Amino acid sequence: MDYDAPIIDLKSDHYFMGEALRQATKAYEAQEVPVGAVIERNGRIIARAFNQVELLKDATAHAEMLAITQAEEAVGDWRLNDCTLYVTKEPCPMCAGAAVHVRFTRVVFGIGDPKAGAAGGALNLLQFPSLNHQCEISAGVREEECRLLLKTFFAEQRAARRDADPYADPNPLNSQNN
Repeated sequence: MDYDAPIIDLKSDHYFMGEALRQATKAYEAQEVPVGAVIERNGRIIARAFNQVELLKDATAHAEMLAITQAEEAVGDWRLNDCTLYVTKEPCPMCAGAAVHVRFTRVVFGIGDPKAGAAGGALNLLQFPSLNHQCEISAGVREEECRLLLKTFFAEQRAARRDADPYADPNPLNSQNN
């Protein structure tokens, strides 16, 4: 047994993911995809953000990216190697790439994304062998709460589309305009 290894306090993971869920709720209320992120350093939150792609009209305004910018400002450096990112949904390739670039120690997420996740879902950029840094990954923290928020959001989005055009094909991939 390695007695020098850091102890991961799962209660802290629970708490910090709760704060990320609060951010995701803000996104939900703003009709954004409900993803929230917080960045922790030395037991304190130094950045909080939620998805703002539609609000800012910026494809890069994911919760993780906005939180990274805040954390860099708080730390006074682009290197965040003594920080942990908590995010409600598995990071996409853009966000995972940024997580590696800023050198997060850990990335903790709630719900996985088997189609587009880049922390082990569709691929694993966080631990890609040839990159200059690899992040520890903790998955499934408060997973059911994260899943429910996303599931509810997308169900409401589909219902709103049906109400707007009850004769539209519910599968947008069937459109002949693609």
